[in-house]
Amino acid sequence: MSNQLGVLNALDAAKTQWYHFTAIVIAGMGFFTDAYDLFSISLITKLLGRIYYLEPLSEKPGTLPPRIAAAVNGVAFCGTLAGQLFFGWLGDKLGRKRVYGLTLMLMVICSIASGLSFGKSPQGVMATLCFFRFWLGFGIGGDYPLSATIMSEYANKKTRGAFIAAVFAMQGFGILTGGIVALIVSAAFDHAYKAHPYNVDKEHSTVPQADYIWRIILMFGAVPALLTYYWRMKMPETARYTALVARNAKQAAADMSKVLQVDLNAEQEKGDKIGTEQFGLFSKEFAKRHGLHLLGTTSTWFLLDIAFYSSNLFQKDIFSAIGWLPKPETMTATHEVYRVAKAQTLIALCGTVPGYWFTVAFIEHLGRFTIQLMGFFFMSVFMFAIAIPYQHWKTNNTGFLIMYSLTFFFANFGPNSTTFIVPAEIFPARLRSTCHGISAAAGKAGAIVGSFGFLYAAQSTHHDKVDRGYNTGMGVKHALLMLGAVNCLGMLFTLLVPETMGRSLEDITGENEEDNGHQQTFSVEKVPV
Repeated sequence: MSNQLGVLNALDAAKTQWYHFTAIVIAGMGFFTDAYDLFSISLITKLLGRIYYLEPLSEKPGTLPPRIAAAVNGVAFCGTLAGQLFFGWLGDKLGRKRVYGLTLMLMVICSIASGLSFGKSPQGVMATLCFFRFWLGFGIGGDYPLSATIMSEYANKKTRGAFIAAVFAMQGFGILTGGIVALIVSAAFDHAYKAHPYNVDKEHSTVPQADYIWRIILMFGAVPALLTYYWRMKMPETARYTALVARNAKQAAADMSKVLQVDLNAEQEKGDKIGTEQFGLFSKEFAKRHGLHLLGTTSTWFLLDIAFYSSNLFQKDIFSAIGWLPKPETMTATHEVYRVAKAQTLIALCGTVPGYWFTVAFIEHLGRFTIQLMGFFFMSVFMFAIAIPYQHWKTNNTGFLIMYSLTFFFANFGPNSTTFIVPAEIFPARLRSTCHGISAAAGKAGAIVGSFGFLYAAQSTHHDKVDRGYNTGMGVKHALLMLGAVNCLGMLFTLLVPETMGRSLEDITGENEEDNGHQQTFSVEKVPV
């Protein structure tokens, strides 16, 4: 394009190089940590109930009271939603790189602090845990818009979707690692500290040392974040932010010269006039150009996360309902953690991780729109296929595992990946991080609806089968039917999302036309060897 800035042309046309893979690892390790921190809580909620809410006269082990369970499961999502909005906006105001390290340090500190949650009473421990989980979520929230925006602005146009998908795919490894860490820690404690099942010895089925298990699992989340902090700080600011938002052509050329290993000679002519006639987020012009796009990205992410997080956070309840996990009273506390972790690790291996990497492999061949539509469709199909003959799966655990894994496979080879990718491509550079943050926050609103709502909705319709402290619900079968209907709505709203495959970011957003001829020109020369 004649209007395209030369330095951005160089980025779009760049061959895949080592710096692309470095950026994937640096940004991806943030998502590895995000997923580990968000989903590890589901591995330990049953243990928290046994430790802090034991009633010695009850026939069943202790469980978290409904409000506490909802808070422990959902408070990190509340923090994440706030962080996505705040850091998304800050990433456009201050630059992607300047904010990037702050989110990581917040995650490190709050992961450690979550594991150190102390108190004189169960309520005190839970309150402290929820406080630090909120701020952990706040840091995690910043990682969404910043990682997506940085990767989209670094990538070339032919492989941009695959690179952003690869960053997001690290979530799968984070979920898997959470299960593996819980398996190792619980197995070690189970071996070291012997105990009898609850129905044999109620008072001693939970050994005092079990209190360390959940703390170790939560604190391990600080390790991958610490490992990548140094490399995050060494990354240069993206050329698109420097040239199009900060309007510093010389700096953009200097930064990308080092990255691309080419000489980029910038002219600053009329540089100060770039972006002087640009519209804001709340303007009529934005609503006209991108209003439907923002509705599409927010609504599809919201609907996807209702189904995705409901299924992920409450796997343990679904496993119990179909009889895949033994009854709690027949296990010790440490063994129950082991069984829950084993079941979730199997699902991650069979469906979650492969789905992410199928997206990486096929997104530049099938396109974002097709993968998202297909994913929502098959998620609906498999959720209905589990829910309608629900009684059948109680006697066919292998079949259930296959069907349940396929819902996760098509979530990740589908809208869970594309809802993250598309908002990083279709909005102007000066609003890209903000709009991605708004889209991601809508997703977390869906996660909050899913995590709070499913907890109550999935309770049995029979009074004698509900968890202690809960009222009767609609049962797992009807809850899954509702989630299938939510996925059908996701298909409908996907029609608002444009295809972006193989196009320059500036062509997609129309930024080539916005500057009314006030461009900076760049020439590209190979660096002499």
